[in-house]
Amino acid sequence: MLRLTWVQPEDLIGHELRQASQDGRAPSAVAARWHAAGGPEAPVHAGASPQPASPYLRLLATDLLDELADLPSTLTDDEPTDLPRIKSLCPDWPRTADGRPAPRGQSCLPRCPEGPGGAPTGDGEPPARARPGAGEGGHDGTPRAPGRATTPRSAHPAALEAAWLGRAVGCLLGKPVEKLPLTAIRRLARATGNWPLTTYFTARGVPEDLLTGHPWNRRSATTSLAENIDGMPEDDDLNYPLLNLLVLQRHTRAFTPTDVARVWLDELPAGRTFTAERVAYRNLLSGLEPPLTARHHNPFREWIGALIRADVHGWTNPGDPAAAAEQAHRDATLTHTANGVYAAMFTAAVIATAATGDHDVHACLRTGLTVVPPRSRLARAVRRAVRLAHEHTDFDTVVDVLHDTYAATHHWVHAVPNTALIAAALTHADGDFTGSVCRAVSGGWDTDSNGATAGSIAALLAGSPRALPERWTAPLKNRLATSVGDFHGTGFDTLARLTHLEATRS
Repeated sequence: MLRLTWVQPEDLIGHELRQASQDGRAPSAVAARWHAAGGPEAPVHAGASPQPASPYLRLLATDLLDELADLPSTLTDDEPTDLPRIKSLCPDWPRTADGRPAPRGQSCLPRCPEGPGGAPTGDGEPPARARPGAGEGGHDGTPRAPGRATTPRSAHPAALEAAWLGRAVGCLLGKPVEKLPLTAIRRLARATGNWPLTTYFTARGVPEDLLTGHPWNRRSATTSLAENIDGMPEDDDLNYPLLNLLVLQRHTRAFTPTDVARVWLDELPAGRTFTAERVAYRNLLSGLEPPLTARHHNPFREWIGALIRADVHGWTNPGDPAAAAEQAHRDATLTHTANGVYAAMFTAAVIATAATGDHDVHACLRTGLTVVPPRSRLARAVRRAVRLAHEHTDFDTVVDVLHDTYAATHHWVHAVPNTALIAAALTHADGDFTGSVCRAVSGGWDTDSNGATAGSIAALLAGSPRALPERWTAPLKNRLATSVGDFHGTGFDTLARLTHLEATRS
C-alpha cells in the first residue's frame, strides 16, 4: 500500500498540536478531542504512521487542523512573518550595500553579544577562553588557525567553489547517521576510532550487534559511508541550492515567492520534497498561492526546510547581509513562517558577511542575528548556543545541554534547535572547516542539513578548495548527482562559476 508521507491529515494533526504549543496558542481542548477519538500521536521519525486512519479520523483531523489555525497566538507581536514588521523589530538591521541606512539610522554592526545571564560582554568580541579544536578540527584543545580569510574578496569563484564543496562534504558526512539518536551516533563513531569525528563514517570494524541496534540511514549508507562514496549523491540539501540558482537565472534577484513556486513546479519532482516543502507543493497543486501555501495545514512551517535553501542568497549578495536576508525571506515564505523564515534569513546574512572574506565567524554570526527579531525563539536559542560554546571546552557538553533543552519538545528537524546547534558548532570550532562540520554532525538531529550549512560557511571562510583537506573533497570527484534541471553530473567548479555570474549580474 502506498502511504504518501508528510501530507495525510491524521499524520499532520499531531505535529500541528506540538507547533501550537510552541508558538503561543492553547491547543489542549483540540488535543483532548483528538485523543478521545483514538487519534494517534505524530510519527516520531517517518512522515506517515504505519497504518492509514479510518475515514472518520481523517475527517476529524482535517476539521481540527482548521480549528488550530484559528487559535490566537501570544507570540504574534514578537514573531511576525511579514518583512516590514520583522525589520521594525530589528534595531540593528544592517545597512545595504549601497550605503542606505538601516531603519532608525542604526549601523550594520550588532550590539555587544550577551554574556552569561544575558549581560553584555562589554567589548563586542567573544568572551576570551582557550577554545577547543584545531586547524584539523579536533575537540582536544590543540591550537588552530583562525577561521577567517586574510584578504578581502567579493564572491570570488574560488571561494564559491569552496562553499559548494563544503556544503556537499558536510551533507555527506551527516547522511548515514540522519535520524539516529545522539547516543547511537557516538557509539558508531567510537567503534571505529572516529570520535571525536575527524572523517567520514565507515561500517568497517563496527560490531554487528551495534549495527543491528542502530542501522545506518537505509537510503544513504550505500552512497555516503567512506567505503561507498563515489561522487556526491543526490540530496535535498544540494537540490535546493540548485533550484535557487535556477530561480536567479530565470527571474534575477528580484524574484518573488511565486517565481520560486514556478521553478519548483517546472523542475522539482514532488517525490524529492519533504515536510514543509511537500505540504506547500501540495497546496500549490490545490490552487493556493503564497504565502497561504506556507500556512494551510502545514505544521512543518517552522522546521529546517527554508534554512537549507538559504546559501545561494548569501553567496550572491557578498557584503550585503540585508539584501541576502530579504532574498531569503522571499524564498522562505513560500513554505515557512516566523522562526522557519528567520532561520533562512539568519543563514543568508551570515553567509553574505562571510563571502567578503574580511570577517571571522563570530562577526558573521553576530551579523546574522541582526536580521532576526531579538525576542523570537530562534534568536534566543542562537544566543544561548553561542554562549554555551564559549563557556565549555568540551563540545559534547554543549550538545548535551542543547538536547536537554529541546529534544523532548521539538522534532529533530525543527529550525530552532538545529540553527542553535549550527551556531554552536561554528563558534566552538572558531570557523575551522573540519571542526565545524564534525561538530555540527556529531550534535545529532538533522545531521546532513546541519553539516551542509556549517560546511558551506566554514569553507567560504577558508576561501579556496585548496584550503579544504583532500580527504574530504577527493571522494566527491567534482561530480554531483541530482534530479534538478540539467545539473546532474555537474562539477562544483562549474557551479561556482554559475553562482559567480549571478552574484555579479546587475
